[in-house]
Amino acid sequence: MDWMPLLSTLAGAAIGIAATLFADRNRWRREEARHNLEVRREVYTAYVSALKTAGEEIRAVALGDHLSDAARGTAVREVFRAAGLYTASERLWLIGPPAVVAAANEAFHSLRHLRDAYAAGTPVGTPTDAPLIAARRTAMARMRELMRQDLGVGPLGID
Repeated sequence: MDWMPLLSTLAGAAIGIAATLFADRNRWRREEARHNLEVRREVYTAYVSALKTAGEEIRAVALGDHLSDAARGTAVREVFRAAGLYTASERLWLIGPPAVVAAANEAFHSLRHLRDAYAAGTPVGTPTDAPLIAARRTAMARMRELMRQDLGVGPLGID
């Protein structure tokens, strides 16, 4: 009996199976990378949106009329809590790379400093809140820059 055709068939089958497994593994890796990128994009968007919402609402409360300083302080802290920052922050801490998490944490703390200043009675648009606003803008810009890098999106090129 001639074994050569049988061995050739088996070798061809083995090569075909190995190539299929290799191609499937590569496809799975690409899909997994694409999925991870989409998850990070969603988490980053939720976090930045929560920071933005909290900042706008804190400013609105600080500009409003309140019967007392205590009422303003309570209202400012409540809008901070209601903005969903803590949940968005935890999601970011779970999936973000260390540089993004550090920058996001800095942005969070810069907003919290601004919240505390407004809660304590600092008027909006005065020289007292100007350094806090500048620090927040710097922290937000740095965080966005790192998020864009992580997502493979080029820099905005605007100031």
